[in-house]
Amino acid sequence: MTSRSTPGLTWLNTAKDTEARAALHDVCAARSWGSALLTRRPYDSAETLFAASDEATGALTDEGLDEAMSGHPPIGRPKPGDPTSAREQRSMAGASEALKAEMLELNLAYQDKFGHVFLICATGKSAEEMRDAVRHRIDNSPRQEREIVRQELAKINRLRLTRLTENGAPTA
Repeated sequence: MTSRSTPGLTWLNTAKDTEARAALHDVCAARSWGSALLTRRPYDSAETLFAASDEATGALTDEGLDEAMSGHPPIGRPKPGDPTSAREQRSMAGASEALKAEMLELNLAYQDKFGHVFLICATGKSAEEMRDAVRHRIDNSPRQEREIVRQELAKINRLRLTRLTENGAPTA
């Protein structure tokens, strides 16, 4: 797969910095992550873009990781009017009211303990799997949890970059 065969990668490689930065911010809210990806343009393939994303995610400071997490709503409460958030959390929409209430309680307990949103790559996971994950992860140490969050963020970034490279320029 080359930039010539993927409209989104071609767009990302040739877009003005301000437009590309805005699209990358929609992928990941950490400014340093977006800057790292911008400086490495042009990308010859989606794979090189993903590798750059993984490297930039791994290099995030605690402040950068916090900034990235600020762009993610709690599981079970997608951002109103945000189709990406709704799509990624689709399985929670069909969960029972009891499970939604339990997830809210777990999210709050997690946030109280760690000081940030529970982050998981929700795409393809059932509501029960996400509940079980927060139940399990709430027992982690803060340092362990930060590394898991970093891994989950890398997965989310790859999924969002895949959509960007496959679908072309973002629409307003």
